[in-house]
Amino acid sequence: MKCPFCGKDNTKVIDSRPTDDSSIRRRRQCESCTKRFTTYEKIETMPLIVIKKDNNREPYDREKIIAGIVRSCHKRPVSITQINEMVDEIENQIFNMGEREIPTAKIGLIVMDKLKIVDEVAYVRFASVYREFKDVNTFMDEIKKILD
Repeated sequence: MKCPFCGKDNTKVIDSRPTDDSSIRRRRQCESCTKRFTTYEKIETMPLIVIKKDNNREPYDREKIIAGIVRSCHKRPVSITQINEMVDEIENQIFNMGEREIPTAKIGLIVMDKLKIVDEVAYVRFASVYREFKDVNTFMDEIKKILD
């Protein structure tokens, strides 16, 4: 690692610790000028492409999952911390599949599984949009599944 102050490449790691966002914070010291600086290392992930219902492809966007979950949890006792933890779990599950392309249908099922555990009302709200409920009977069928 090159020193940002003197440009020499003889630095040593003084301290290393994980951060909240799954990167590693390293405190380094240059052996030439003795100045210290911090670097952050993050695992490089492969780009993930999402296959939409109409077969269009677009890059994976975490914010879209967050937005869908936030809408379904509106006026529910679910904190933003719980939502972020849920999205982290969803992302881990998606990226651990090792696929470069994933259909939105698969992502939706994973989101519904997580929501069902956290808040059943939010789950039904999400499912109603995701599965495009057409009438009250479809809604009732989903609620009966939860009650069983």
